[in-house]
Amino acid sequence: MKQRNTPQRRLVLQALAELEGHPSAEEVYLRAAQLCPGIGRATVYRCLKLLAHEGRLRRVELPDAADRYDRQTRPHYHLRCEGCRALIDLPVPYLAGLDANIGRHTQFEVHRHILIFEGLCPDCRRRAGEKRP
Repeated sequence: MKQRNTPQRRLVLQALAELEGHPSAEEVYLRAAQLCPGIGRATVYRCLKLLAHEGRLRRVELPDAADRYDRQTRPHYHLRCEGCRALIDLPVPYLAGLDANIGRHTQFEVHRHILIFEGLCPDCRRRAGEKRP
């Protein structure tokens, strides 16, 4: 069920749109507070949760870091740099058939899959190469 589009939710969406990449809730809050001093951290976090629940943005859960938020809501994969911690959309097709295939082999009802590939981005690889003797 879609909730009302309150001024706070519009502000959070604006803050998210003005930030590059996949910002954390704290980064969204800091930008929203620049746009509207006095907005509460809890309000921003609650709006992010509701907007993700509505499907207007996507929460990307990371096992060892703060969750990130993504304006791209279609199913897709991510690359995560182990050096600079950047999270980047991976420009390859989403394998929707994988869900059904796993379901056939396991009898598990698969609704979706989420993949995050980890490694080093080109900048971090270059910096790592510069540090080698």
